[in-house]
Amino acid sequence: MSAPHYEVYAIKYAHHARRASENFIGGDPHDGPMPLDYFVWLVREAGKNAGREIVVDTGFSAAMAAKRQRNHIRCPTEGLKLLGCEAKTVKDVVITHLHYDHVGNFDLFPAATLHLQDLEMNYATGRHMAQPVFQGAYEVEDVVGMVRRVYAGRVRFHDGDGEVAPGVSVHLIGGHTMGMQAVRVATRRGWVVLASDAAHFYANIEQVRPFPIVFSVADMVEGYRRLRELADSSGHVIPGHDPLVLERYPAPAAGFEGIVARLD
Repeated sequence: MSAPHYEVYAIKYAHHARRASENFIGGDPHDGPMPLDYFVWLVREAGKNAGREIVVDTGFSAAMAAKRQRNHIRCPTEGLKLLGCEAKTVKDVVITHLHYDHVGNFDLFPAATLHLQDLEMNYATGRHMAQPVFQGAYEVEDVVGMVRRVYAGRVRFHDGDGEVAPGVSVHLIGGHTMGMQAVRVATRRGWVVLASDAAHFYANIEQVRPFPIVFSVADMVEGYRRLRELADSSGHVIPGHDPLVLERYPAPAAGFEGIVARLD
């Protein structure tokens, strides 16, 4: 039997206007608008007997958008529903890291096992969170909620590289946070790597210009090499917040332009 391969979708749920100087350590000499898009990702087994669905990250709510002054477009679960994916029945959710924009809404996935790196839980509940410089992108209630999921037996921890399903694996990258992980997916065009915040923008990785929210700059820069190593080519690496994703990849159907991109 041949190994499974997957369809991969980026689903936009929010937006934030920023300047380029905010997206690179040391700023940007040609400062201009460089906004963030916020995505969740759907990984769906392809083929006649397809059925497995894996969601990567869970986004944030409208209430959190108001608190953080972000433009909330739709609940990520509504974006998933556009593709026929019902959040309440999803069995596996990869949480790339515990920042507010990647772990909010996890309660909307009641049947899911949540996949998380050991180091990310250690980081989010340990000594570094006493410092504002590290805690700013975390929401304490999200972290406490994840601890409750641990006690309920709903979190599967990974220590470095690990398999979620045949053809889908997680890989510890670090840098942005201590336990930042990327997701590698077997697709019809080869190995696609969902970098999430290991690389916010194409420019971060292509120009080796790190994003300023960072636990370890050294690990972030080394992570760019690791992402390319995991993927079939640099064109198979998908950054976590770049609006160019919706320009470089096609919508899966008419009417989905600017909302969903098919990455496989």
